[in-house]
Amino acid sequence: MMRFMLRLLPVLILFCSLGWSGCTINRNMMFRTPSDFVFDPFNPISDVNYRIAPNDLLSFQLFSNKGERLLSMTAGAAGGNVGGNVGGGGNFAQMQQNRFLYEVRPDGTVELPELGPVTLAGLSISEAETKLEEAYRSNYVKPLALIEVTNQRVLVFPGEAGVASVVTLVNPNTSLLEVLALSGGIRGRGDARKVKLIRRGTNRPTVHQFDLSTIEGLEYATTTVQAGDIVYVEPLPQYLNEILSDVTPVLSLLTTITSFLALMSLSGNN
Repeated sequence: MMRFMLRLLPVLILFCSLGWSGCTINRNMMFRTPSDFVFDPFNPISDVNYRIAPNDLLSFQLFSNKGERLLSMTAGAAGGNVGGNVGGGGNFAQMQQNRFLYEVRPDGTVELPELGPVTLAGLSISEAETKLEEAYRSNYVKPLALIEVTNQRVLVFPGEAGVASVVTLVNPNTSLLEVLALSGGIRGRGDARKVKLIRRGTNRPTVHQFDLSTIEGLEYATTTVQAGDIVYVEPLPQYLNEILSDVTPVLSLLTTITSFLALMSLSGNN
């Protein structure tokens, strides 16, 4: 009976190792969707305007007379130096440096001078500027509001474990293809047929999937990304490689045990 148990021990170890390794295969894959998952419809032409969201940092500037002073600074004449360039460039540079940042609170409001909390979350940039111009109209003559979101970023996972990047959106019209290029492109394990775009929505995030493996996918590749988007290239599963990676240490242990048992058997026969 003892000899039978010794012979059975390697088999038991092998089955246990295979069962253990099967639980860890492709555990680094994120945002999995079931086979019957219904992705949200996506129109690359519509909804290209970014909507202000909580935790955004807004650069806000206000000018009277529809930006008359801003225009004079840009033209090189400021503070009464009409037709001259004295101090114009310096004043404009100073104006750029004196921008103040305002954070959008979790409740969607922004604390602004003279107005107090104003709800801007959910509005596009142009809608927010129009709203603030209306709010300041009682105190200023023909106010002009300028808003810029300064912390626009996109998270990119190009399809390989341990490789990800945070891309800052310098250009407001940055496309999905540009973001992938800035992050180094789709990696060797990435599946170009399954590129997910996860975008925060009003009530819940929307999940879209694009096939960029064919020329037909170009209409989606050129779509404009928005701040807070997650671009996730689904990696191809590597079952054999990961099984071997997990089982190799156990097989090494199994070989050692088998050799030890064989040595014990030879010693017993002698």
